[in-house]
Amino acid sequence: MNHIRQTLIGRLLNAVCTAAIATVLSAGCAAKAADQPEVGNLPLKHVADIPLPGRTSRFDYESYDADRHLLFIAHLGDSEVVVFDTLASRVVTRIPGIAAVHGVLVVPGLSRVYASATGTNEIVAIDEQSLKEVARMPAGDYPDGMAYAPDAHKLYVSDERGATETVIDVSTNRRVATIPLGGEVGNSQYDPVSRHIFVNVQTQSQLVEIDPATDAIVTRIDLPGARGNHGLLIVPQSRLAFVACEDNDHLLVLDMRTMKVAASFDVGGDPDVLAFDPGTNMVYVAGEKGVVSMFSIAGSRVLKLGDGKVGPNAHVVNVDTTTHRAYFPLKSVDGRPVLRVMDPR
Repeated sequence: MNHIRQTLIGRLLNAVCTAAIATVLSAGCAAKAADQPEVGNLPLKHVADIPLPGRTSRFDYESYDADRHLLFIAHLGDSEVVVFDTLASRVVTRIPGIAAVHGVLVVPGLSRVYASATGTNEIVAIDEQSLKEVARMPAGDYPDGMAYAPDAHKLYVSDERGATETVIDVSTNRRVATIPLGGEVGNSQYDPVSRHIFVNVQTQSQLVEIDPATDAIVTRIDLPGARGNHGLLIVPQSRLAFVACEDNDHLLVLDMRTMKVAASFDVGGDPDVLAFDPGTNMVYVAGEKGVVSMFSIAGSRVLKLGDGKVGPNAHVVNVDTTTHRAYFPLKSVDGRPVLRVMDPR
């Protein structure tokens, strides 16, 4: 009887263990499958997932220097800028000590990289050759995105919570102006045609135009249908501005000749960062929910190509305009941060 009882108990334990292992493996496979891209009707194909250093914490903006083949990635959760060599497909270095870094902008003509240290309300200047910090400048409350006006040698910083635009003279590394905008500030962009800076004021559903020669507001452009207009991209060749609205998951297309909204599209949840590839005339809209929407431009016409789930939290995108590769830093794929690389197809 004891032998029979032990045999039965052994079989029962084996069955329980087998079922438990199967459950764990099934969950692991499901998690892995959930982390893989599902591009749907997007004209993209998955090339690689390249491991990134640091913790599985949030990434934010990217900026690319095509001549040096260096991609600068703000690792917000680790308070550092990750420098990635796209030719060698490897991380070159990590620049630490940039508290809660949100924005990052490379200005190749100056051999400088600027990063917004949101945790200390500063802008950090980095030398692009040595990849070392060279200066710090005060910004406003919660500095985020940045834009550079080359003729004026000025950097414009979106102070999201401060409702202002900080202006920095890059030749002296000094703050020279603070422009009140009257609401929560979204992204800033430079328009090389008008040579003006454009800034989203997301609580006012407006786009504000600033003249860098005077740092005065030229005009306020109402954006009908905008709710939480945060992301901004200007395509000067087509005289179009693309405005991503995070509160209602819309993309507005602004005709910059008339300063009127010409079109509106549904996009993936919580759209954030936008990118443009002039070689393919494609616009990328990356969202917090992991869905990327893509559009093509033909003259002044914009056509939606589709939506696809690129990866968890794929809200940041940058495109190498030479190879047409798109780079998405993801904070956790199978439990580790990766740089997801996609090619057009």
